[in-house]
Amino acid sequence: MNVRAIFIDMDGTLLKASNNISCRNMEAIDRLINQGVKVFLATGRHYEVTAPYHKEIGLRTPMICLNGAAIHDAETGTAMQMKTVRLNEERFHHLTAENPCNVIIHTANGLYCKETNEEIDYWTKVGQIPPRYIGDLRQANYQDVLKYSVRTGAPSADLSALFKKEAEVIDWNDGFELLAPNVSKWSAIKSLLRTFRISPNEVVAIGDGPNDIEMLRHVGTGVAMGNASEEVKAAADFVTGHHENDGLAEFIERYLHKSYESYVI
Repeated sequence: MNVRAIFIDMDGTLLKASNNISCRNMEAIDRLINQGVKVFLATGRHYEVTAPYHKEIGLRTPMICLNGAAIHDAETGTAMQMKTVRLNEERFHHLTAENPCNVIIHTANGLYCKETNEEIDYWTKVGQIPPRYIGDLRQANYQDVLKYSVRTGAPSADLSALFKKEAEVIDWNDGFELLAPNVSKWSAIKSLLRTFRISPNEVVAIGDGPNDIEMLRHVGTGVAMGNASEEVKAAADFVTGHHENDGLAEFIERYLHKSYESYVI
């Protein structure tokens, strides 16, 4: 494989369930960087809970955050690109209020949520920034929304379908997310490939979630994790091991690491 760049999802791919990067994954990525491959993170997370891992790996590439709604500079953290989503807010809050669910609104200025939970507490711990607002979101004064996350605790395709004319919808097992139309990890990857003058054919993308499907389909080599759903696996060219078993490193070692002999030639 002639690979110049790899885009790596975080949760369920780079990270174990403990939110740690294994030594094996770290070493595999480090060797790839030493081969001259550009390594990028492409995640649904917001910047503040992406940057510490980016720094831990020692990356200097831009970060794709919030499923492609934001691209952040590696050095300054400044947003190089932001795609805001505009909904009929009154309708959105009316529809979500009728269902028992948590709503998390990611904006250019921080996080607004209906209620806190274990995940948000973790974000606060890692990102060192608490939500700007917790409570009835109809009373919150937010703007420049990058992503709406609706956590119903179960698949909610009937509810999410009501927003398909206004937004890009990503359905999850525990709810759904809304982005600006045509925004995805893939749309952000295309933007970065133009900047770095890299062809999609020279790119590997690896992930496990419904937010990864488009990038897995469109890059030269799409890789699904062993813990991915059948729908995600169907979009990929390869399926590697489970994220708890270093499936990321397994793929990199097997297909992307050049043998030491080839360095000499």
